[in-house]
Amino acid sequence: MRNRGVAIPLLSLSVMLAGPVLGDVVYNNLTPNNSIGIATRPDSASGFEIETADDFLLGAPTAITSASFVGLEVPGATVDNVVVEIYRVFPADSDTTRTPNVPTRVNSPSDVAFDSRDSAAGELSFTTSVLDPSFSVLNSVQPGGIHPQPNNLTTGNGPLTGEEVQFNVTFATPFDLPPDHYFFVPQVLLSTGQFYWLSASRPISGPGTTPFLPDLQTWTRDARLDPDWLRVGADIVGGTTFNNAFSLNGNVVPEPVSTVGIVIGLAFIGYRRWRAKS
Repeated sequence: MRNRGVAIPLLSLSVMLAGPVLGDVVYNNLTPNNSIGIATRPDSASGFEIETADDFLLGAPTAITSASFVGLEVPGATVDNVVVEIYRVFPADSDTTRTPNVPTRVNSPSDVAFDSRDSAAGELSFTTSVLDPSFSVLNSVQPGGIHPQPNNLTTGNGPLTGEEVQFNVTFATPFDLPPDHYFFVPQVLLSTGQFYWLSASRPISGPGTTPFLPDLQTWTRDARLDPDWLRVGADIVGGTTFNNAFSLNGNVVPEPVSTVGIVIGLAFIGYRRWRAKS
């Protein structure tokens, strides 16, 4: 009976350690501000694709199960589609032999996405909540405001006012990501008007996240610039840098070798204690 009493806790511990750690805050900079709103939308019959990307860092294998982000939209607009893409950092997944049409590709997102989820395909579900019915930003990058060099520096497309909305997204199949540096790209298609992803604090200040270096800045591109990307702050607005408002939650998966080692060690300790008591 004493042996069994040791084995049951050890078995429970081994099951716990072998599985993922649930509900972790993977990244959090859900701290929207009024510095800028940047267009981002999937390709559709009503407009060409625009992608806006901000980065996050993973130090362990992680399954991203949900995300949140904040942006501006036209009051009363309905959401027709939401797409979330994950990119790695250039030169991964990229053609490094071509000549870019932008000032730099250093620390940009890669040419093509590493993985993606689409609400139209049932790969994600979402809810929305209005944070502010009338929210204004000081500047914006609107559709048509992205240009290859030497015409990339436009200083932006000026102020905007709209409904500040938070999107909470759950992935039907999590993003299973190995340790690496990534970019998060949310895209929203509205029934009317354009969605603008809001800027966020820099340095990162969201609860539950430790700021990291290098914290890369926000990048954007449209179908006409693809596969290149522009830095929103340095290349389009000029003389500044931006982060964007988003958070990620997921399951950090322990390394199997480490888990096995811990379980074996605890089992040995338990056995020694049982023998001593016997």
